[in-house]
Amino acid sequence: MSIILWIILTVIVLLILWIIMAFNSLVVLKNRAKEAWSDIDVQLKRRYDLIPNLVETVRGYAAHERELFEKVTQARANAMLAQGVKEKAGAENMLSNTLKSLFAISENYPDLKASVNFLELQRELSDTEDKIQAARRFYNTNVRDLNIKIESFPDNVIASTFGFKQMDLFETKNEVEREPVSVKF
Repeated sequence: MSIILWIILTVIVLLILWIIMAFNSLVVLKNRAKEAWSDIDVQLKRRYDLIPNLVETVRGYAAHERELFEKVTQARANAMLAQGVKEKAGAENMLSNTLKSLFAISENYPDLKASVNFLELQRELSDTEDKIQAARRFYNTNVRDLNIKIESFPDNVIASTFGFKQMDLFETKNEVEREPVSVKF
């Protein structure tokens, strides 16, 4: 009788230890995904800070492109106000479209293309775009790992018991976002 009791207690202790380990691994993955989103957010804020300077620089050379400047400004505002991963991704796609148009305008203004200020802003924005893509890959990797764990048996039992939810990937929906913002001189 004593051996059976020890076996039952051992199984119960092992089960409790497994539950603790599964819960903790879910917490780690969830926090890594949140940290990765924070990295994206930092780079997006840097991008948002560069855009007004870029618009003002282009405006100095191409003042009659008012409609485009308004579109860029509106797209930036929408991106800054977007909440949630899906809404943020859509707003960022729109912002990338308008930035592409803004850079295309520079083709018509040789003085603008030669401007040191414009070239520096272009370089900084390109660098920021690269950092956003790297942060997006890091975020999506962490979210993928969390989502797999939440869906996999037997961890899905622990995840549903403790209310862990799947997170959305930060995906691009159109080809503009898949290509870097570039200007041809």
